[in-house]
Amino acid sequence: MSKDESHGQSLFARIIIQQCISAKLQINANAPNENPAFISIGRGIVVYICFLKDAIEETAIKMAKSVCNIKLSKSLSEESNSSLVSVVELPGDILVVPQATLGGKQKGNRMQYHGNINKKDGEKLYRIFVETLRNIQDKNESCRNNNVRTESGTYGNLQVLSVETNGPYTHVLNF
Repeated sequence: MSKDESHGQSLFARIIIQQCISAKLQINANAPNENPAFISIGRGIVVYICFLKDAIEETAIKMAKSVCNIKLSKSLSEESNSSLVSVVELPGDILVVPQATLGGKQKGNRMQYHGNINKKDGEKLYRIFVETLRNIQDKNESCRNNNVRTESGTYGNLQVLSVETNGPYTHVLNF
């Protein structure tokens, strides 16, 4: 188990949520002989995610529920008086970017990633996380009516990301 050095608690995963106006991710950056393939989102959030060694399915599900329900976005509604809403209430798109480097720890002048989950298990939890996000959006009438979506990067591959932010409003969540 990894320890959160600032709080002494066990860590199973880490995510960073960044609000965006739009974002675009090249999903085949490590295939230089292919034409670039992109996925993109409109207004919503970009979620960078890393699973650590002891993460389990329940960790991925809990994280997805938190991402969908945490109130971080400014409402588009004029009557809201600048109240914060969740990405589902917005409604907004979600772009999920696997980010193994979030699990790194500094040792001397280098970073080490010994606390990260193995690739096979991480990929499984990543799929569960993304599927849970999509299920939550599918169940929400406002999301369905506004055609919001969850897009996801490729687990374990290099990717090229472009984000247009309206902040930046960036939040770190540990699980």
